[in-house]
Amino acid sequence: MANTPSAKKAVNKIAKRTQVNKARRSRVRTFIRKFNDALAGGDKASAETAFRNCEPEIMRAVSKGVLHKNTAARKVSRLVKRLKAISA
Repeated sequence: MANTPSAKKAVNKIAKRTQVNKARRSRVRTFIRKFNDALAGGDKASAETAFRNCEPEIMRAVSKGVLHKNTAARKVSRLVKRLKAISA
């Protein structure tokens, strides 16, 4: 339990930040899910649109510190690979 006023404030800040980060992480997952659904549908155009929406969201999570840049690069790389597979 936090004893000092600054420690209590830190606990509150961490709780707020955790909520924001959860929302951002959830948003990234939602965009990836939309991409996966479009890919499963087999429609190349909608999959490309979903990817164009998904990729900036992943990179935004990196800039906000929610995802590590290598994790994001790996995710984007795998999404592109799957997108190209449907195109071929």
